[in-house]
Amino acid sequence: MWHLRGRSSVTAAAAAALHKPVAHLRLLLAVSAWSVPAAASNVAAASTTTRGGPSPSAGVAPRAMPSSSSSPPSAAEGTTAAAGGFRLTEPSFLESLMPKKEIGVDRFLAAHPEYDGRGALIAIFDSGVDPAAAGLQTTSDGKPKILDVIDCTGSGDVDTSKVVKADDDGSIVGASGTHLIINPSWKNPSQEWHVGCKLVYELFTDTLTSRLKKERKKKWDEHNQEAISEALKQLNEFEKKHSKSDDAKQKMAREDLQNRLEYLRKQAEGYDDRGPVIDIVAWHDGDVWRVAVDTQGLEGNKNCGKLADFVPLTNYRLERKFGIFSKLDACSFVANIYDDGNLVSIVTDCSPHATHVAGIAAAFHPDEPLLNGVAPGAQLISCKIGDTRLGSMETGTGLVRALIAAVEHKCDLINMSYGEPTLLPDYGRFIDLASEVVDKHRIIFISSAGNNGPALNTVGAPGGTSSSIIGVGAYVSPAMAAGAHCVVQAPAEGMEYTWSSRGPTADGDLGVSISAPGGAVAPVPTWTLQSRMLMNGTSMSSPSACGGVALLVSAMKAEGIPLSPYTVRKAIENTAASISDVPEEKLTTGHGLLQVDRAFEYAQQAKELPLVSYRISINQVGKPTSKLRGIYLRGSNTCRQTSEWTVQLDPKFHEDASNMEQLVPFEECLQLHSTDSSVIKIPEYIMVTNNGRTFNIVVNPVNISSGLHYYEVYGIDCKAPWRGPIFRVPITVIKPIALSGEPPALTLSNLSFKSGHIERRFINVPIGASWVEVTMRTSAFDTPRRFFLDTVQICPLKRPIKWEAVVTFSSPSLKNFSFPVEGGLTLELSIAQFWSSGIASHEPTCVDFEIVFHGISVDQKIIGLDGSEAPVRVVARSLLASERLVPVATLNKVKTPYRPVESNLCSLPPSRDRLPSGKQIIALTLTYKFKLEDGAEIKPRVPLLNNRIYDNKFESQYYRISDSNKCVYSSGDVYPNYVKLSKGEYTLQLYIRHDNVQLLEKLKQLVLFIERKLEKKDFIQLSFYSEPDGPTVGNGTFKSSILVPGEPEAFYVGPPSREKLPKNVLPGSVLVGSITYGAVSSFSKKDDQNQHAPASYSISYLIPPSKVDNDKEKGVSSGRKSISERLDDEVRDTKIKFLSGFNQETEDDKSSWTALVASLKSEYPKYTPLLAKILECIVQKATSDDKFSHQKEIIAAADEVVDSIDKEDLAKSLSLKPDPEDEEAQKNKKKMEETRDQLADALYQKGLALAEIESLKTDESTEASAKDVFEENYKELIKWVDAKTTKYGSLTVLRERRCGRFGTALKVLNDMIQDDSEQPKKRLYDLKIQLIEEIGWVHVSAYEKQWMHVRFPPSLPPF
Repeated sequence: MWHLRGRSSVTAAAAAALHKPVAHLRLLLAVSAWSVPAAASNVAAASTTTRGGPSPSAGVAPRAMPSSSSSPPSAAEGTTAAAGGFRLTEPSFLESLMPKKEIGVDRFLAAHPEYDGRGALIAIFDSGVDPAAAGLQTTSDGKPKILDVIDCTGSGDVDTSKVVKADDDGSIVGASGTHLIINPSWKNPSQEWHVGCKLVYELFTDTLTSRLKKERKKKWDEHNQEAISEALKQLNEFEKKHSKSDDAKQKMAREDLQNRLEYLRKQAEGYDDRGPVIDIVAWHDGDVWRVAVDTQGLEGNKNCGKLADFVPLTNYRLERKFGIFSKLDACSFVANIYDDGNLVSIVTDCSPHATHVAGIAAAFHPDEPLLNGVAPGAQLISCKIGDTRLGSMETGTGLVRALIAAVEHKCDLINMSYGEPTLLPDYGRFIDLASEVVDKHRIIFISSAGNNGPALNTVGAPGGTSSSIIGVGAYVSPAMAAGAHCVVQAPAEGMEYTWSSRGPTADGDLGVSISAPGGAVAPVPTWTLQSRMLMNGTSMSSPSACGGVALLVSAMKAEGIPLSPYTVRKAIENTAASISDVPEEKLTTGHGLLQVDRAFEYAQQAKELPLVSYRISINQVGKPTSKLRGIYLRGSNTCRQTSEWTVQLDPKFHEDASNMEQLVPFEECLQLHSTDSSVIKIPEYIMVTNNGRTFNIVVNPVNISSGLHYYEVYGIDCKAPWRGPIFRVPITVIKPIALSGEPPALTLSNLSFKSGHIERRFINVPIGASWVEVTMRTSAFDTPRRFFLDTVQICPLKRPIKWEAVVTFSSPSLKNFSFPVEGGLTLELSIAQFWSSGIASHEPTCVDFEIVFHGISVDQKIIGLDGSEAPVRVVARSLLASERLVPVATLNKVKTPYRPVESNLCSLPPSRDRLPSGKQIIALTLTYKFKLEDGAEIKPRVPLLNNRIYDNKFESQYYRISDSNKCVYSSGDVYPNYVKLSKGEYTLQLYIRHDNVQLLEKLKQLVLFIERKLEKKDFIQLSFYSEPDGPTVGNGTFKSSILVPGEPEAFYVGPPSREKLPKNVLPGSVLVGSITYGAVSSFSKKDDQNQHAPASYSISYLIPPSKVDNDKEKGVSSGRKSISERLDDEVRDTKIKFLSGFNQETEDDKSSWTALVASLKSEYPKYTPLLAKILECIVQKATSDDKFSHQKEIIAAADEVVDSIDKEDLAKSLSLKPDPEDEEAQKNKKKMEETRDQLADALYQKGLALAEIESLKTDESTEASAKDVFEENYKELIKWVDAKTTKYGSLTVLRERRCGRFGTALKVLNDMIQDDSEQPKKRLYDLKIQLIEEIGWVHVSAYEKQWMHVRFPPSLPPF
C-alpha cells in the first residue's frame, strides 16, 4: 500500500502506464520535469489517479455558517483578465508555482517582513528530506535550514558491533571482506574500528536503483561482450586447428570452450544487478563518534570512493554535514551513530515526497524569492517515517520515534503528509502519543486530510480523524491552474481538488479543518537529477498550511504572545476565508482557506485569553453508544424521528497549567447558536467552568428534503463575541431516497457536468441487495472527459466500504460497471468531472446514469467445511427481483497456523526509543519456523494486528523471512505481501513494540498464518448438490436455478474430494477461497459465459487428520528373524548409532572413540553400514592442524567401505527387476540400493580427499601418481551413479578443474546450484567464483561477489 499523500505531474504516456488505483489511496509519485509543455501537463493532470469540491445537493437552501472572514482573495495580483479568462505575467507565473497569495502570505509579509518563520522549528514526518536539495541549506536570516536528519524507521541501520584493529600498514578488513586503508590523519585514541556493511541499493529508492542498474548494465555488457568475443575466437581457432579430430580429449576440450561461451551468454540473459556493497567504519575520535564510508564499488573506478578519501561524518545534528555516495547516483546521505558505535544509521530518502513537502513549507531561494516556500525563515528537522524496505510505507516504529524526536528537539510544529483510512477514528497508540505531544508539549500538529475524494467520509488517519491534529484539504486557485498546472483556460474561481478527501468522520467530526493550496513546484532530491518538480495532493496542502502557521508562530514568539496549539487552531479556523457559501461544503473545505494575516490579528487580540481548547463528547439520549465528536444521522430510519443528544463540553488546558492561577478562576459564559433553528433545538446560554458542562441538542430532520444537510451548534463568548465560535458541534444529516421497482433502480437523466462539478445521490440500499449494476452514458461534448465515480457505505467498526472508478470518455459512449454493496446501509453515489477535464471547452457533458440493485441473500455468508465428508446446506433467497442462482466456489489458497518456537523480550536502547514520558519501549521478537516442500508464493498473516497502522494499540508488526544462510527474502509490516520462495526451511521473525511489558507478555504465543497460493492447475472447484448424500453417491448435482422473490431455495456445498487436496498440507491447515451466487444480468455476455456477480463471500475447508497407515500394523512375512536375531540386530544398530553422538573434543575422547571403532570392527567385521558410519564420522570430525593426515584417514576409511562390498554381487542384484508382489525381493532390492549409495558415497569422499591431498602436496611425481588414483576412483564412481547430480557433482567439478576444463566445471556447478531441492550452499558459490577467476572473467567475478552478500550475509540486519 502507498501512503504518501502527494502526486507528481507525469507525462501522458507515463500516466497511462500508471493509471490504476493503489490500495486505498489514489496517488502516484513519478519523477518528471516541472517545465513540461502546456498540453502535456494538462493531459497529465487528467491522467493521474489521485482523486475536489462537491456541489450542493439539489433542493438544499444555503444557510449562513459562522465565519469571521469573507471569501478568499480573487485572482492573484499581476494577472490580467482576457477574453479566455486568465492571463499570467512572468512574475505571477513564478508565484503560481509556489502559491502563497491564496493564504494571505503576501499581505502578512508585507506588513511583517521579519516574521517569515524565524524562530519556528518544523518537524517533517515524511519520507526523508534531502539536505542537499535546492533551497534547503539556510534560512532567510542565514541560519542552518535543517537542524537534524533522522531515519526513524531503522531501514538504514547497519550493525557495526564488530570491532577490528588496524594492521601495521594502517589497513583493516571491512565487514564485506574488503581490505580498507585508514586515513592516518583520523584520530582514534582507542585504535578500535567498528565495521559494518550494507548493500547500497537497500538505501535507494526504486527509481534511483532502476536508473543505476541501467547505467551499470551498460558497462557490464561491454565487458561481457568482450569476453564473449574472446571465447568465440578461442572456439573458432580450436575448431580450425582440430576440425577432423575424433580424439576424446579433443572433444572434451571443444565442449569446454562451448560451455564457456554458453555460460557468458546465459550470464547476460540472467543478469540481475543487486548493487555494490559499501563498507561502513565508525570510531570515536576522543570527542565524538565518526563514520566513514567506502563506496569504491559504485562507480567501478578503484580510484574513486576510497575509504581514506572520505570526509568523516558525525551525527548530523552536531555538524550538519552530509555525504554523496558517488557522482553516478548523486544521492546524498546522512550518518547517525548510536549505541556506543555499535549501530550506524545511514539516512537517505525513500521518495522525493518529503523534500518537496519541506520545500513548500520553508525553502529559501535568495536568488529566486518568488519560489521561496511559505516560511523561508523557519528551520526544519527531518524525521523519516517512510521505510525504504517497504517502498515508502510508514511503520509504527517510525511514527513513534518521530514523535520522540520532535519533543526532544523542542519543535513548534509537525507536518505529516501521510495517512490511510481507519476503522476507528481518534483511536490508537500513535493517536494517543500524538495527543500527548500536542497537549503536554504544545506542538502544533498539521497533517493531510487524504486524497480519497470526492465522496464523503473519505478523510484518512491521522490528519482527518484525530482531534489533536489539524487536517488540511487541498485547494486549487485560478492562478495555480494556469501556472503550475498549465491548463489552457483557468477556472473562474478557486475550488477544492476533485480528489481531496471529505468529511465527516464515522463519529461525526468535521474531518477537514482548513484548506490550503494543494499543488506546487518545489525542490526535490539531487538524485532525481532535477531541482524542482510539480506535485499535487493534500500532501502539498498540509505543508502549505504548516508554513503559514509557522509564520504565525514566528510572529507570536517575536511579540511575546503565548504560544499554544489551542490558540493557533482557533485563530486559523475562525479567520479562514469561506470557499463556498453552501453549508454542506464545510465537509469539503473545512472552515475555509487559511488566511495568515487575519489569523495573526486574531492571535494578537486573544493574547490575554486562557490557553484552552474545548473537547466535545456526545451521546444519544437513551442509547449506550460510544463517545462521539459530532452528530451524524445517515439513514432513512434516523431521519424519520426526532432524536436528543447530550453534549459534554470539557475545557482542556495544557498539562502544565496552574491549578490556582488558571483552572480555578476559569469561567466562560457562552451564548449558543444553531445554523438552522427549525431542525436544531438548543439552550440559549451555558456557563462553563474547568470541570465542564453538559447540554442537550434536539435534532428534528423529519421535514427536511432528501440529500445532504450540514448544520452546526456553536458557542459565542458573551464578553468577547469577536472571538467567533469557541466550540462547534458538527451535525451531518443524510436523508436517502428509497427505491422501488423489480429490481429497484435509480435513473438520473440529462445531468450536466462542467469541470469540477460533483453530483451526489444518497440511496437507501434495499435489504437483500448484494451487488449493483451501473450504466453510464455520456453525450454532447467535444474534448475527452474524465470522471471519478465513488460509492461509500458506512458500517460500524469497519473501514468505509468504498468502490471507485476513474473513467475517461474520449467520445460520447456508454460504460458498464458492477460492484458489491451491503443491503440496509445508505449508499452515497458521487459522480465528479475531474477539476481540469474539459476546462477549455464551453460545452458541458451530458450524462445519463442508471444504477440497478440486485441481490441473492444466503443464510450464512461465511461457509466453513469442517473437514468431514458432510456437505454444508445453504439457503438462498432473492428479495428484490427474480435472479439466476449460479453458485461458483473456488479454493485457491491454503493457510497454515504456527505458534512461535521462541519469544524474546528486550528493553530497547534509550537513544531512540524512550518516550517523552520517560517510559522505555520494549520489543518482543517472536520466531516462527516453517517448511515448504515445494516452491510457492506465500504471505504471512497476523490476524490480531494486520491492516491497522493508526487504529492499533501496538506500534510495530514488522516481520522478515530468512533462510539458514541469513538471506532475507521478504519483509513487511501492516500489509504483508506475497513472496515467491523455493523449497526449504525458513524462519520468520515478528517484531512488536510497546512500553507495557504486560501487554507484550500476552502476545508471546501469538498465532501467525502462512498463506500459500495454489497454482492455477491446483485450484479446487467445489461441487453443489440437491441431496445431502450427493458428495458420497455422486447423485443430485446442482447447477443453477431461477430464484423467485421471497421464495427460498436450498442446495448443498460439497467438500473437496481427497484426491484434489494439495500435497504436503499439514492437518489443521485451512483451504480458503470464495463463493459467488449470482450473475450480472445487464451487461453483454462474451462467448455465452456468465459474468459472476461481484458480491463474493468467504469459504473454507479444514484439512482433516492424515490417513492412518495400516501397513505399519501388518505383520512381516513368515520368514522373519527370531527374537534373538532381532535383538542382536537392534543392539548392533544402537552401537553404530552411538558413534554419531560420540564427542571427540579432547584427546581422551579421541582415544576412546578409536578404541570403540576398533572394537566394533572386530565384533562386526566388514559390516558395510558400520564402516559407512565410521567414514561419515571421520568426514564430519573437526579438521586438525594436520590436514594431510585427516585426508589420509578419510581415504583409509573409504577404502574399508569399498572393500567390504562385493561389487559383482551388487551389480548383479541391481540389474535384476524384482517381483512387485514379492515382499522379500523388494526388501532385498532396497538393501542393495542402500549398499550402492554407501559405496558411491565412499568413492565420492575418497575423491574429495585425494583432490585435497593433491592441493597440499608440492612434489610433482607424487602429484602424477595422485592424479592416476583420483582418475581411477572417479571412473569407478561413475559406474554406479551419475556423478553430475547435486549429490556427487562437486567431484566432477574438481575433476574438470584439474584437467583445466573450467567451462565444463562451471556448467556442472551451475546445474547443481540451480537444483531447487536445497537452499544455497556457500561452498558451491565460493567454488564458482574460484573457477571464474581462474578463467579470468573479472567482471563476472565481481558480479558474483556482490551476490554473495545477498545470499550469505554475515548476519541478519537490525530491525
